[in-house]
Amino acid sequence: MRSTTRHCTRVFALFASVTLFVTLSVFAQTYPAKPVRVIVPFAPGGGTDVIARQVSQKFTELLGRQFIVDNRGGAGGLIGIEMAVKAEPDGYTILITSGSFPASAALYKAASDPINNIAAVAEVSITPYLLAVHPSLPASTRQLIALARSKPGELIYVTPGVGTISHLVTEHMLNTAKVKMRHVPYKGVALLMTDLLTGRTQVIIGGLSSLLPHVKTGKLRALAVTTAKRWDGLPDVPTIAETLPGYEVESWFGVMAPKGTPRPLIEKLNSAVNKLLQDPDLKKSFEAAGMAPSGGTPEEFDKRIRSDYERWVKVVQEANIRAVE
Repeated sequence: MRSTTRHCTRVFALFASVTLFVTLSVFAQTYPAKPVRVIVPFAPGGGTDVIARQVSQKFTELLGRQFIVDNRGGAGGLIGIEMAVKAEPDGYTILITSGSFPASAALYKAASDPINNIAAVAEVSITPYLLAVHPSLPASTRQLIALARSKPGELIYVTPGVGTISHLVTEHMLNTAKVKMRHVPYKGVALLMTDLLTGRTQVIIGGLSSLLPHVKTGKLRALAVTTAKRWDGLPDVPTIAETLPGYEVESWFGVMAPKGTPRPLIEKLNSAVNKLLQDPDLKKSFEAAGMAPSGGTPEEFDKRIRSDYERWVKVVQEANIRAVE
């Protein structure tokens, strides 16, 4: 009797699994059947917003339904991220964000545990951060570090705010070099750039696209990129790793979904990302913005997110960075 019961249970479980698989496969074939909300956890007009709108337009073209950007800025991106984490995992809410995601999660320790409650879909693009200084400072990373070591805490580096990715990337460099600089956070990029360009402050590690125009006019000096290898668009600019071996940070943009989103939908979206990255016009747009298309599997992107998170947790602890309420 017990043997018969166990057999029936196994048969039922197998039947249920097959039924679920078939149902999800059919669901994936017809997905999306309605518009998809694309949460962007930053205000309109920024780098992440621009990428999200380009990707959403290509999703719309490839998948036949509108992908509508919904900007939800605040708290270093965590407001929008929390919305995505708590959304129904049915494929009709996705998140497009940047490498600031694991940095914010490392600092703010959100109750929703976004690192473990989000599903990686696909990385979209990568780009370096750029170490740049006022032209009055030395012309190499090695010389800058030597100057900082000789004047601990006197050089000023600027960021758009405490806990921003720019803040953590810079502290990571200082920790690696074992030197100190004074951090001055700003609430607006305009004032930050004014003070930096006039020499009131001296050092920044920031987005390539925002700093490069000032480098080209000679108002800032590019010392290094943060990627492990020199960037194709700036072959004459060294890497920080050439001075500090092992230092490597890449800025990235990617697509995510709430945890529990059915695997067939994750795979369909992943396939769409990898396909849209072959579009010549999109490639040209990325290149103009100093980015390179990346793509890959959900597993590769998930590994990137978790690796970044572990690094930023360590940086936050070592630099004793406190979240701003």
